[in-house]
Amino acid sequence: MKHIAARQKPVTALPADLEPSDAELDAIETEMPVVLAEVELLDALIAMLDRPASEFDARRIRRARHRVLAARRDAANRAAGTQVSGDVA
Repeated sequence: MKHIAARQKPVTALPADLEPSDAELDAIETEMPVVLAEVELLDALIAMLDRPASEFDARRIRRARHRVLAARRDAANRAAGTQVSGDVA
């Protein structure tokens, strides 16, 4: 088995600290509900690729789209500093 090795030095040096910062982790955590809602919508759309849409499929996609919109709305409200639905006043 042959081993492949680079003959040149890397063009850009890697930073010593490759771990995400606390601010980056907070941003990921804040964005996670939107990501999960979009994944759910994508799953519903992929499930329909190989078969005709039934009423159940249409309902599943419609609900997934509503979840995406709600998650985006909540994220925008959080970013703007306004109260998010479900928060206690």
